[in-house]
Amino acid sequence: MKSALLLLLSVLLSLSPRAQYYLRGEIKDQNNSLLPDVKILLHSSGYLYHSGSSGAFGIPIPQTSDTLTLSAEGFQTITLRVEASTYQTIVMKAAHASLPSTPVTKKSLLSLTKDLRASDRKGWTVGAETYSSLVENDFVPATRFPETGFAVTIDKASYSNVRRFLNMGSTIPPDAVRIEELLNYFNFGYVDPPRDSCFMLHSNLSDCPWSPGHELLFLQVCARKLDPSRIPPANLVFLVDVSGSMDLPNKLPLLKSAFKLLVNTLRPIDTVSIVTYGSSVAISLQPTSGLEQKKILEAIEDLAPGGATPGEAGIRAAYRVAKSQLIKGGNNRVILATDGDFNEGETSEEELEKLVTQYKDWGVYLTCLGVGMGNYKDSKLEALAKKGNGNFAYLDNAMEAEKVLVREFTQTVYAVADDAYLNISFNPGLVKDYRLIGFDNKEKVLSDSLSQLQGGEVGSGHSLLALFEVVPVDADSARGNADRLARVVLNYRLPDDHLPRVSYYECSSQLTPFEKLQPCYRFASSIALFGGLLKKSRFIKQADWRDAILMAERASDPGDEMQQEFIALIEKARKIYGKSGHRRRHDEEN
Repeated sequence: MKSALLLLLSVLLSLSPRAQYYLRGEIKDQNNSLLPDVKILLHSSGYLYHSGSSGAFGIPIPQTSDTLTLSAEGFQTITLRVEASTYQTIVMKAAHASLPSTPVTKKSLLSLTKDLRASDRKGWTVGAETYSSLVENDFVPATRFPETGFAVTIDKASYSNVRRFLNMGSTIPPDAVRIEELLNYFNFGYVDPPRDSCFMLHSNLSDCPWSPGHELLFLQVCARKLDPSRIPPANLVFLVDVSGSMDLPNKLPLLKSAFKLLVNTLRPIDTVSIVTYGSSVAISLQPTSGLEQKKILEAIEDLAPGGATPGEAGIRAAYRVAKSQLIKGGNNRVILATDGDFNEGETSEEELEKLVTQYKDWGVYLTCLGVGMGNYKDSKLEALAKKGNGNFAYLDNAMEAEKVLVREFTQTVYAVADDAYLNISFNPGLVKDYRLIGFDNKEKVLSDSLSQLQGGEVGSGHSLLALFEVVPVDADSARGNADRLARVVLNYRLPDDHLPRVSYYECSSQLTPFEKLQPCYRFASSIALFGGLLKKSRFIKQADWRDAILMAERASDPGDEMQQEFIALIEKARKIYGKSGHRRRHDEEN
């Protein structure tokens, strides 16, 4: 079985397109209006792309320059040479001067970020893949804004998606890189919470390896593990996309293999249903006891692709099935498996968010499993998981499926806390400025004055590690409580319980030299640096790919396959991205 899965993986990788550069830009008419759905032919590969709904585009290309041919109804076809290093603003002329130059109806803005230049936009696409436009967290002055917060989540999708791009030999859309999910992937340094608590909090303060003079605060949150003998019964609904777009080896066949692995872990007290959507929405397997594994496996094997993608109708049907079998005090969950390419019914992220928000109050959780490439809709699945009181993973190969649905099954589908979010208040007497690394917000959320912090679902035995880069106050200017760097308040509630709960923790200001930190924290620092380099973060100016490799090698466990794979990924990124232009500051002999 394992050899067959590895063979499948090698075939998928061999079929993957290769690209080394990333071309970005936007297309306008002569009235300066953005043009959506313009056909873009890439000459080097013959691939056809389209500008997105905002008129912007992002295309992986195999060389530093290439030739494009652009065409759209009502406009003159143009061919031009472009450079990957330059943001492209392309103007198309009307086919007939006497006709209006814009055949597209303008859409009202839901949000607007003042002074945001076109070259600063980051909502790129790869082919028809979509990612949410993110704004990297900036440094914040502690005297004016001492308190910040973030959701405690177990999402890990970004890591395996980044791995997929690097294994293809491709650069990565900056918004596909979510540093908190890269860190989540490793479940660093787990420590059991006290018996009377759901969480254990711990912190370390050290030197920042990529910004001399700055410090790095590590804040770790460990959730308690469920007693295996007391894991509640599960009511699982597999919601499987069997539309025509899933007819590729790395889509439906991979999902079928993944669900078969999960079925082998079921207990008699667990119940499984299968809802599919494609040519139609159907209940392919009525609620069935985990005792009948053969029946469930046969239903999975019979899944076949075809038809459109009525995702909205499928979601509604799956939640109705889950509610019909609702187990009080149990784990009631819809597991949505798709490439996210919904094309019938409600299809926008906002509409789908509203849909799942209606159902989460039923006590039904949502886990999203993303697959595929080319038309993969990361932004939609991420939005669904966050609004659906759930989590999100991306399956790039069979080994990742086994990790998510077998080895980390309890983390993935058994929640020990809901609506978990953390507030941290820095001591302005010791901290001049700080920035949260990762947990970047969407542009449209930041511009909405009604937006508020939303907590996340935390799975059994999960360990979240958050990092802050801190600019310390000059030693001569330090004042107040010199022992407390920050105060932490963790807010959450238990599943099926509306009573809010709180845990408190104080971060010590005692500094540990970076080389004396526990290896897991030094390794985590290499991951944060890796993510910053992939995003081309303006905050990473004095470190490069070799620094990240050296840091990871020194802190890694030679027997840990995941850590060794990560080091190999940094090396692949170094070769793909080339010299970063950052000052090299490590000494090979050190």
